[in-house]
Amino acid sequence: MGCIMKGGGGLNSRVVIGAIVLAAGAGERIGRRPKCLLELGGVPLIRRVLVALSGAGVDELVVVLGHHAEAVAPVIECFPVTIVRNPHPDDGQVSSQRVGLGALSNRCDAVLMVLADQPLLNAQDITALISAWKKRPRDASVVYPEVRGERGNPVIFGSDVREQVLAGDYKTGCRQWQSRHPELVTPYVTDNRRYRVDIDTQEDVERFERETGHALRWPSTEKV
Repeated sequence: MGCIMKGGGGLNSRVVIGAIVLAAGAGERIGRRPKCLLELGGVPLIRRVLVALSGAGVDELVVVLGHHAEAVAPVIECFPVTIVRNPHPDDGQVSSQRVGLGALSNRCDAVLMVLADQPLLNAQDITALISAWKKRPRDASVVYPEVRGERGNPVIFGSDVREQVLAGDYKTGCRQWQSRHPELVTPYVTDNRRYRVDIDTQEDVERFERETGHALRWPSTEKV
């Protein structure tokens, strides 16, 4: 799967959408390896995520790297993305969220917060979530996919949430903001289990193969 430019165009309005792809983790639970470089059908997961976002017509893409940045950056450098590094990736996902939010331009009306290790996510899934955002209740600031009563990813929220998160202290991220403002959070209820599938452990890799019949493999050049 080669690099593609934006313009796939799943969006039919003037809403400007940005996306932050979180790929700074150490992969502690999978042997300290860059899980976003696991390959499905020979394509690294992070490239699949970027293709899905581009195909959905997302206007601006930011990828946050940290641990394993030297291995991940060459895989995505031909995509039209802004690559930023979290200087303190051991501080956790909140720190990466804040780095990514700070790197987005102010023209974005809404922001997708995206994991880099969701193997089944496609452009139609992103488009459906953006559509749910556009149809959200008037007082809602955050929309997340809910699959059979369980939260999924990505999450999408307005520029006002971005501003409030960045104005908060270093411990404030998207989940913390939602906990403080539950009345402004609404689910996109769906049966689409692709929103619930991500890879954290070797057990997840094995479960994925059992349930889908497709194998996830480390690239031959990835150092063990």
